[in-house]
Amino acid sequence: MTELHASLKCAHKFSLNWGYLNAIASGVSAIDLGALALRNLHDARQFVLEYGFDLAQPAAPAVIARAHREAVAFIASTFLAPGQAALIPAEVRAPDDPLQLLVYASRRGLQADALRMWSCAVLKVMHGIFYIDNNLKLRHFNTIREQVFASLDEVIRCDDGQYFLTHGDTCLPLLQFDRKNNKGRASILLKLLQKAAYLAADVYDHLGVRMIFNTRFECLLALQTLQRAHLLSVTNVDSQRTRNTLLDMEAAKEVFCKYRPMLERSEHYPAGLLRRMDEELLALSAQQTRSDNPHSGEGFSSIQVTVRKMIHLHANDAGGSSLPLFAAQDAAAAESAEPDYDVGFFFEYEIQLMDKASHDRSLSGPASHEAYKRRQVDTARLRVLGRELLRWMDEHSGVAAA
Repeated sequence: MTELHASLKCAHKFSLNWGYLNAIASGVSAIDLGALALRNLHDARQFVLEYGFDLAQPAAPAVIARAHREAVAFIASTFLAPGQAALIPAEVRAPDDPLQLLVYASRRGLQADALRMWSCAVLKVMHGIFYIDNNLKLRHFNTIREQVFASLDEVIRCDDGQYFLTHGDTCLPLLQFDRKNNKGRASILLKLLQKAAYLAADVYDHLGVRMIFNTRFECLLALQTLQRAHLLSVTNVDSQRTRNTLLDMEAAKEVFCKYRPMLERSEHYPAGLLRRMDEELLALSAQQTRSDNPHSGEGFSSIQVTVRKMIHLHANDAGGSSLPLFAAQDAAAAESAEPDYDVGFFFEYEIQLMDKASHDRSLSGPASHEAYKRRQVDTARLRVLGRELLRWMDEHSGVAAA
């Protein structure tokens, strides 16, 4: 065994990569890096091994190559104008070995800058693709969807084309009911690329429903109906992800207390009374602006609740023992362990409530979904390509066109 001695000797020039080390120490997102810190293909292979791919496994190179092709195609179709794909250097667009991009992304210098910038852009998108492909929750998505919508189907009923939110004696008519069954792959990737954390686990709207009622007060009554049906509770709502830009709750309470006796005396559904209550509510309300989403347009109003639901997988579906990781630490504990219980994990989905007027405003202008998507693309494009590469593209666009 070789005896160890303290030493600072280095085969190369003794230096520190301040930018890269600062990113690690300060928690800078990988998507905001302008370069890596690898010296050669050997470093690149070690980097890939720690990242999670064993290149000795026959399938690993093909998985990496497939992600590379998808990343290049995504950049070309989402972030580049027609003809700009020709600006991507051939060494980046179709490398003999995708691992070479890691080396290109670590080199600086006038001749290497284009390779570095384009390699960084492609690697950022590949990183997002790998998170999507290796997210265990998404692998069980069919089971998740069945269990989420099974609960919602208990309270959402359809009668002759008319949807109702029902529980007990309450039956609220919906103007529109939309069910999001799955977020498309390209849409998930785009959302990851514009988020600072940039992880698949941070996309919360894979599944969800949107309920549109005639009035804001019906949205408030819908919240109570969902709560009484136990689809919403303090314990299963993600408070950090809940957004209310629709209802001033203090003003709503004041108006409700005023009209409560009239609501109780109504023999039929009090649609007219609810509209009158909405008019008073709007006159009293302060603007609700709690929204941490920088892409939400001015004037977009809704109640958006992120709900945690426990999803149960049978042991066979989970691919192993259904005992918790902390159970049966020794033989004695194993003998006294409770019978196996289905493996469970929490999955978050969204419930969005809107009134007709707010929904109508969302169909055009800054609050529209199309405008929202454009803002998302602009943010992701800047973060993936970076200002340096965007300037380079402007300078070389004429060359590409020629």
